[in-house]
Amino acid sequence: MIRTHPRLAREQRTVDAMIRLFCRDRHGGARELCDDCRELREYTRERLRKCPFQEGKTTCARCPVHCYRPGMREAVREVMRYAGPRMLLRHPVLALCHLLDGRRREPSR
Repeated sequence: MIRTHPRLAREQRTVDAMIRLFCRDRHGGARELCDDCRELREYTRERLRKCPFQEGKTTCARCPVHCYRPGMREAVREVMRYAGPRMLLRHPVLALCHLLDGRRREPSR
């Protein structure tokens, strides 16, 4: 088992929650994620594991290194646009932490 910094683990829980919320409401994935959302979740997990900044990173939207492929980046943006406002009601602690992470300084390489 690979140990992950608590901040990165929380960020992954946040992204997972957003994808679940998006899939349930948009694709009818009541219990399980649809294939596209499952692929997106696995892709985000891989990218987070390979992030060059690790626990020093800000949110991906403010990061100077864009490591997502263009198609996946747009898919994540769509998920965030939909799920972001709804996270305050569904997962308020994760949403608040994500907002605070977005205020972190841009990491230097």
